[in-house]
Amino acid sequence: MTNNDIIKKLRVALQLKNTDIIEILKLVDFRITESELGAFFRAEDHPNYKLMGDQILRNFLNGLILYKRGPMPSKESEK
Repeated sequence: MTNNDIIKKLRVALQLKNTDIIEILKLVDFRITESELGAFFRAEDHPNYKLMGDQILRNFLNGLILYKRGPMPSKESEK
């Protein structure tokens, strides 16, 4: 299973649009255009298909945590 397959399945399971995925990636300061994102969702035999790298999937998963749970509360140092 490729990274492309994983993000496709997550997009369907969580009912995310491309704009939602772009916003999730922005939460972790990762910028991507809608056309770049669309290349990951194309069929493998399409000329504009692009294989998703580990870095993009990792950033998406980290952003998804922030999107669903919110940022971690900062720990106040105990005295």
